[in-house]
Amino acid sequence: MKFLNKKGCIEVDNAVIAIIAGYAALNCMGVKGMTVRNLGDGIVTLLRGESFHKGVKVTPVKGRVDIELHIAVDHGVNMRTIALSTMNEVRYVVEQQTGVPVGNVNVFVDAITEPDKETE
Repeated sequence: MKFLNKKGCIEVDNAVIAIIAGYAALNCMGVKGMTVRNLGDGIVTLLRGESFHKGVKVTPVKGRVDIELHIAVDHGVNMRTIALSTMNEVRYVVEQQTGVPVGNVNVFVDAITEPDKETE
């Protein structure tokens, strides 16, 4: 996305927006991590470390961006509530940190993680 003003041009790369959106999503309660689906066998992989942005797709559309998030959630949580909370948080954080207007934020729950087993 490019922004022109009196002093020059500012360009925000889609990869930067994806990283910001990913961090915002990971800060939401109930979101265990970002996911990516292997096209060959359809297996969903939970992304670790710095590769979490691969679970985010940013699409520029007429002066704004649309964001698609693929997430894994904790077992036993209300998925609708988590999805709505994540949409709102990602939209707010991306707009505040980049100044880029956000259109649609679509959240796909690709996996539910197993509950942590207590040690006996």
